[in-house]
Amino acid sequence: MSGKWPGGIISKTAPTVTGPTDGEGGSASGIWTLDQAADYEKQGLWPKPLIPRELWGIGSNESYGHLGINNGNTNVSSPVQVGTLTTWLRSAAGASHSIFTKSDGAMWGVGRNNNGQLAQGNTTTYTSPVQIGALTTWSKISSGSYFSMATKTDGTLWAWGNNQSGQLGDGTTTNTSSPVQIGALTDWGTSQTASGYGWMAVKTDGTLWGCGDNTNGMIGDGTTTNRSSPVQVGALTTWAKVARGSGSTLALKTDGALWAFGYNNAGQLGQGNTTNTSSPVQIGALTTWSKITAGSDAGYAIKTDGTLWSWGANWSGPLGLGDSTYRSSPVQVGALTTWSTITGGNKWAAGVATDGTLWTWGYNPYGALGQGNITNYSSPVQVGALTTWLKAETGPVSYGLFGFKTP
Repeated sequence: MSGKWPGGIISKTAPTVTGPTDGEGGSASGIWTLDQAADYEKQGLWPKPLIPRELWGIGSNESYGHLGINNGNTNVSSPVQVGTLTTWLRSAAGASHSIFTKSDGAMWGVGRNNNGQLAQGNTTTYTSPVQIGALTTWSKISSGSYFSMATKTDGTLWAWGNNQSGQLGDGTTTNTSSPVQIGALTDWGTSQTASGYGWMAVKTDGTLWGCGDNTNGMIGDGTTTNRSSPVQVGALTTWAKVARGSGSTLALKTDGALWAFGYNNAGQLGQGNTTNTSSPVQIGALTTWSKITAGSDAGYAIKTDGTLWSWGANWSGPLGLGDSTYRSSPVQVGALTTWSTITGGNKWAAGVATDGTLWTWGYNPYGALGQGNITNYSSPVQVGALTTWLKAETGPVSYGLFGFKTP
């Protein structure tokens, strides 16, 4: 490949490129291989993307218009473009609201706003995207059921919306309809995830932190006590990525080992059993895990060889294994070795392959699988015939999918 990157011009003959020191993309040192850099750009993780990207929505949109497609709040079972812009960078889907960032660093929101989760200073529903403030320094974003959170480029962490479990991290359980800073630290931003009424995050020093609902031990601090201020999980400084489901959490270390903690009623901790744990436990002994995501009660991971694996609840086929049998240990999804990104929804999932094709499977009551129907599928099915998809994103409590593609 060739192209212009913030670190300079890269080409097939250049072995590395200088980039950000962000472990989520594959480099903590700032020295990137071309494959790492290309993957980072493809997922929209580079601060100023060079690939134009359209935003498309599929699935649940009724009552609140949270896909942002302004179609009278109607569910859609095939992809519909969100506006006409090609500058969308990231999305985060909650239960019935969504937030986005653009390549200029601005943040936007749409959908239900009953708890102030769109940060407009009110509780009014918006069926078309509205900008959140005037700042252009927003970086990573996440959405829980009725709250949202984001990091800025300066490394600060902010949250707003529902706070019933203390998930806004300000030491209270009071809702707020405007962003409030969580503490005063500026070392957030390596990886973050929100679901339900809580969140997890990895700091730039490799430490793992959690806040909010901890009913089933999904913060991983050895307790089941809710936390209204962030608490550290153990003392390790080797965490790289984290993904929180409805009641459990997956975490990836820098050595490629995969760990889990929290609720395990469906085997979503990957331990071969259904025993809950409030402290991290390793899933097997492999150190070849690369990317992770959590569905509502299932886990998904891509290995360094490009294979996709899943485990947990499977009553509607969200594991993509062609059946409805629950799995308490990781099982490979098909035989493909070309998976690029994976995202888990509320009993369904979606992934993009390296050839730019988009695939979905699982529970489909609102059409989020993009097949033009509301039929469940227990094995991956391709969404249309396009090969221009870059990534797909949803959330563990969401029935809507956002896809990013080149024009």
